[in-house]
Amino acid sequence: MTTTATGRTGLELDERAAKALPRGVAGHFSPQMNWPGSPHFIARAEGSRVWDVDGNEYIDLMCSWGPIVLGYLHPEVEEAVARQHAQVDCGPGAAPVMVDLAEKLVPMIDGGAWALFAKNGSDVTTLSVTLARAHTGKSTVLVANGAYHGSLPWCNPDAQGTVPGDRASLDYFDFNDLDSVGAAIERHPGDLAAVIVSPYRQPAAFDQVAPTAEFAVGLRELCDRHDALLIHDEVRTGMRLEFGSAWHRFGVAADMSAWGKAIANGYALAALVGKEEVREAAARVFATGSFWWSGDAMAAGLATLEIMERDDSLAKMNEWGTKFQQGIVAAAEARGIGVVVTGPPTMPYARFEADDDSRALNDIFTAECGKHGLYLHPRHNWFVSAAMDERDLDQALTAVEAGVDAVASKTTTG
Repeated sequence: MTTTATGRTGLELDERAAKALPRGVAGHFSPQMNWPGSPHFIARAEGSRVWDVDGNEYIDLMCSWGPIVLGYLHPEVEEAVARQHAQVDCGPGAAPVMVDLAEKLVPMIDGGAWALFAKNGSDVTTLSVTLARAHTGKSTVLVANGAYHGSLPWCNPDAQGTVPGDRASLDYFDFNDLDSVGAAIERHPGDLAAVIVSPYRQPAAFDQVAPTAEFAVGLRELCDRHDALLIHDEVRTGMRLEFGSAWHRFGVAADMSAWGKAIANGYALAALVGKEEVREAAARVFATGSFWWSGDAMAAGLATLEIMERDDSLAKMNEWGTKFQQGIVAAAEARGIGVVVTGPPTMPYARFEADDDSRALNDIFTAECGKHGLYLHPRHNWFVSAAMDERDLDQALTAVEAGVDAVASKTTTG
């Protein structure tokens, strides 16, 4: 299947959006970051696929940038939401399903004793830092260089509109480098409140990096030694590395962990889960939002976790993702093209060895894949959902072959 991504309806919407909205479609949906000709507006989604406003169909390997884990419009999730919505979504008090969800989620997380719910990943990463400072009475928070923890002033990669005070109590370290963590701690003697870290390094446009056991265990030990909290940002990795805590394999439990994206299969839900020791601070600090208490999203979250557990969805996603990664390597090797594939099978990413940091070859690759009905992003890691089947895999790898052919043609002709 070959598609044309920018038809009349899409172009008309682009023109209207440019007038009505700053930059038109912006943020992580920005066309400037995506492949040339990528669709900017999606009209419909179901299962593993999406359709743009011009009727072009794609296998969506962005999964709405991570939230879709079971597939779009999963019938059991949608039924759970409909039942909840018929009772109450946004009311003057919390819906009972909030307690049900907390009771399901908390035992899944290593060391978990309580949960708070919000809407976006930025909500709960920011809340985790606030609670760490309230709990310890200290100020400094360490953040990995190049890490993304949201778009609020303290963590936004774009510093425009921020003031020095927004980041005055932050310092930085290199992922997988305990010496750099130690050096950062020494710069703030007696004032370390927390270290916040993503369990897997996933920088935009560059290779993904798995944590070493030495780093995971050592970071936990450093936090304990300095009476600081270890915070895991599981917003992206949650339910995609492990069905539970990402560093469970290392025997390392965070004091708090921030969750979002996949935990509600596309409904707006985020969670902060913490250890018993931090409960008092979590109860004391005022944090809320008008829509944090939405019963619909919590019903979706509960259904999503129950289905993933029942169906062993993560195993299926890993199997599909492994075959997809292997297919990319095979397609490149068959054409004599050097490719680097990184990331866990559920969140793969690929770049070409001949490319530079602009990822111009990835633009060519993903644009050609898009023409053949596969939606990838040239600079962000991709996502696998449990809705993807063998038919999707065959079509995806056919698109990959076309994409690699386009790269081969470019590198041969210059």
